[in-house]
Amino acid sequence: MKHPIVQCPSGVTLVAGGPVLARDLAAARALAPHVVAVDGGADRALAQGVRPQAVIGDMDSISVAARASLGDVLYEVAEQESTDFDKALRHIAAPFVLALGCLGGRVDHELAVLSVLVQRSGVPVLLIGREDVIFACPPVLDIAMRAGDRFSLFPFAPVTGRSEGLVWPIEGLAFAPGGRVGTSNQALGRVRLAMDGPGMLVIVPRARLAVALAALTA
Repeated sequence: MKHPIVQCPSGVTLVAGGPVLARDLAAARALAPHVVAVDGGADRALAQGVRPQAVIGDMDSISVAARASLGDVLYEVAEQESTDFDKALRHIAAPFVLALGCLGGRVDHELAVLSVLVQRSGVPVLLIGREDVIFACPPVLDIAMRAGDRFSLFPFAPVTGRSEGLVWPIEGLAFAPGGRVGTSNQALGRVRLAMDGPGMLVIVPRARLAVALAALTA
């Protein structure tokens, strides 16, 4: 990243074009006050009274009204080889990103976002949905879950690893997108994972946003 469009010493709240709950936007801004929109996510932000400091994308989804209102902070990235979500992440320099409007909308958009999530695992990116928080698992994860919490794993590449604190340990299991997945596991309390490679997504309850962020930014 030679010249980031957005450079922040604290976290960024990234608003995409899918459903965005007011409570989630408020919670994200409390943790990451700098708001950036992904193309049509500008309309989502404006509808909730939030003016993003930048709008990044190919600008094929933003409304005419939002374009007129935000003309001074529009950054068009015209290439069509990547998604707008990927374009935005490539042009943000921040310790972490909390992404809204990526879950609960179109399934093809959702899958594309999840694919980008595992490809760009260097900076912590957490997707916030109505029920879930999703993030790419780092090589080692130590997260303060509560006993009984849902703790799901979904591979986007063949991957193995070891765990402590799960009802069903993962050691000796070969995960793969077209094979074994790890949905609906449960935490016994604090969970520790050590993965042998990249490609695993972790899915935890929405209520565990703060502990997930703490684990990824420790």
